[in-house]
Amino acid sequence: MSSKPRDGFSSKFGVIAAAAGSAVGLGNIWKFPYEAGQNGGGAFLLLYFVFVILIGLPVMMSEFVIGRKTNANAVGAFKSLAPKTPWFFTGVMGVAAAFMILSFYGVVSGWTLEYIYLAVINAFKGQNPEQLSKGFNEFISNPIRPVFWQVGFMTLTALVVIGGIKNGIEKITKLLMPILFLLIVVIGIRSVSLGANISESGEVIGHSYDGLKFLFKPDFSKIDIDVVLDALGQAFFSLSLGMGTIITYGSYIKKDNNLKKTAIEVAFLDTLIAVLAGVAIFPAVFYFNVPPTEGPGLVFSVLPSIFQKMAGGYIWTLAFFVLFAVAALTSSISLLEVAVAYFTEELKINRLKATIITAVSITALGVACSLSNSVLKDVSFFGRNIFDTMDHVSSNFLLPIGGMLIAIFTGWVMKQSEFYNELSNNGTIKIKLFKSIYFIIRFLAPVAIAIVFLYSVGLLG
Repeated sequence: MSSKPRDGFSSKFGVIAAAAGSAVGLGNIWKFPYEAGQNGGGAFLLLYFVFVILIGLPVMMSEFVIGRKTNANAVGAFKSLAPKTPWFFTGVMGVAAAFMILSFYGVVSGWTLEYIYLAVINAFKGQNPEQLSKGFNEFISNPIRPVFWQVGFMTLTALVVIGGIKNGIEKITKLLMPILFLLIVVIGIRSVSLGANISESGEVIGHSYDGLKFLFKPDFSKIDIDVVLDALGQAFFSLSLGMGTIITYGSYIKKDNNLKKTAIEVAFLDTLIAVLAGVAIFPAVFYFNVPPTEGPGLVFSVLPSIFQKMAGGYIWTLAFFVLFAVAALTSSISLLEVAVAYFTEELKINRLKATIITAVSITALGVACSLSNSVLKDVSFFGRNIFDTMDHVSSNFLLPIGGMLIAIFTGWVMKQSEFYNELSNNGTIKIKLFKSIYFIIRFLAPVAIAIVFLYSVGLLG
């Protein structure tokens, strides 16, 4: 064993910035707005809030407790808490999920760099959504350009992780998270301030305030089983649960940190950014009378056209895609760290080599994901191309099963006293509603996550 002390976060703000950065990603800026748009706006948002509080927070606390109690990676944590049992496979699933997610996540993140470049050269000027959609499809079907940007993005991610926790991940997230927050607030203010869009004939085409009404005024008639389960799934996955990141980051947290408070702050920031993304997008969408149900193509095919029509459109378009890239980077470094922590601690490989090995391996798989839109488009697994297969297996199998097992492990395998002592810093912090939190972890969370899993694989609904 090396006598060198284990790296870790040096400040409370560093913990919040890194953990919130892990949670805040493409899911907030890209997926949340279109999920809300397709599921009734305010009704979806209300359900999302409820599930973050009732399910997301307790499971996040469980992951923080497992990580900090053991000071180990996702696999080593379960080996420490339940030695000589199969529970370590829960950690293996987390590492596998992080590996697979980052393979296709790096591809989409690379697209954000392409769009920053296009914004800089003002390539969106004068283009309508149809032209932008055609340009986007031509870009992702190109065998070279997406791979170029993907490799560039993964290189940035690896350089941060090579620096370690305190001098790499903590330092960069403490810089990037305030930038991300500032950008999304400024874009949101501009979007809301658009007001009424009046044609030359005096007809009101759209109004930015209608976007706020759509987002914040629930239409309960829109709620059905699909909306409920989509909101539950979005709340769970948005918080980076079940993929080893919170356990890994938890292992770097100091013993005097208030884990319950940290979990609440991370969940609050993650939810706030998702809501602010909606505030930045929907008022502009309604101002230009674009259907809010546009779906995944909203960011790449619709928003550039919308931002270009605003006064100062060049700046707003560039700012949005910089925001998009920053959110992607704060999440990608956490995903890579899950694998790197496993390599360094379980396989005893130094950080530099471990980062290079994992980054190159993930990038290679990511290249296959990227090429599934072009030269490898005919390669499929059960009707899905490589990109969609990585997404489907990780999102619909590894994450929900991993999250469910974490809740079961905390609620049924760990002693209640162990969980309480770690969460309360050995009784020095009063944990309000502990019995309710523990009840949720033992009973409600596993059942709710199981329902999402069965629904996502088509066995329910």
